[in-house]
Amino acid sequence: MFNGTKAMKDTPSKLHSREILAFAATLLVIAVWGETFVSSKILLQHGMAPSDIFFCRFLLAYLCMWILPDRRLFASSLKDEGRLAIAGLFGGTLYFLTENTALQYSTASNVAILVSSTPVITAVLVSIVHKEQRLSLVQVGASALSFIGMVLVVLNGKFILHLSPKGDALALGAALSWSIYSLNLQDLRKKYDVRFITRKVFFYGIVTLLPYFLIVKPFSLDIQALSHPAVWGNLLYLGLVASMLCYVLWNWSIGILGTVRTSNMLYSQPFFTMLVAFIILGERITWMAVAGASLIIAGMVIFERSPKRVLPEQNESRSREDGTDF
Repeated sequence: MFNGTKAMKDTPSKLHSREILAFAATLLVIAVWGETFVSSKILLQHGMAPSDIFFCRFLLAYLCMWILPDRRLFASSLKDEGRLAIAGLFGGTLYFLTENTALQYSTASNVAILVSSTPVITAVLVSIVHKEQRLSLVQVGASALSFIGMVLVVLNGKFILHLSPKGDALALGAALSWSIYSLNLQDLRKKYDVRFITRKVFFYGIVTLLPYFLIVKPFSLDIQALSHPAVWGNLLYLGLVASMLCYVLWNWSIGILGTVRTSNMLYSQPFFTMLVAFIILGERITWMAVAGASLIIAGMVIFERSPKRVLPEQNESRSREDGTDF
């Protein structure tokens, strides 16, 4: 549950338990996000456009966020309000539109690999913005190991890659968008409650999508389609679980683990996607995928166990005297 204002610093044992909880929460988020392609595919088969799916899931998540405490309306400064708008733009509208549009021009494997480069892009951005947080050589090697494993899982025995400049550029744009979103949360998490941040992200995600409806493709939702359990059931799942719950957990984890450590676990997303495809769709798992999964896990373990600097963002999240946490 959420705790109130903390008047003293956390003990080392409590910090360790909070990190373990944050790791578990992040893996849960990635597992859910690895499955969302199935729900989205079902909705697409019922005639919903990607932009309509995104709008519905964010609108549902935004409305339900008001049930939670902390119903603050605005940030304490115009600058912070602008940063929240940027978070909604990059973590919502741009990310989902570029990723889904990329699938129209490139193969699913290409898009999955390029979007999964998010941890690399995040690490580069963090090292540029916060030079004291540059990765060690061991961490760079561990990240590369996980990336190779991720590629093997995505390919799953198929060595077929089709270059598509437009589609691949859009996929990289999606990865960059999520990296900017995660990096932007770093300072916001020091000042504001995670519930407030998440609600504002949903709000600005919806607002920044409106020009797309006006200029590119108008919003269109078949009311009759909502009568199908497969439609409203998956919309509820995407809105309440994949969006509301997962965004809250992701944003909270960044405040505990830091941007780079949290983003590094995104390498495991294709692994969860592979398991879901095997269980639900009956897709086969090859030895290449198993080897890739092993490399992903090995890289993540090495990354975490390697000597690393104490990140300023972690110190802030551990000892800040205002705001809330789980």
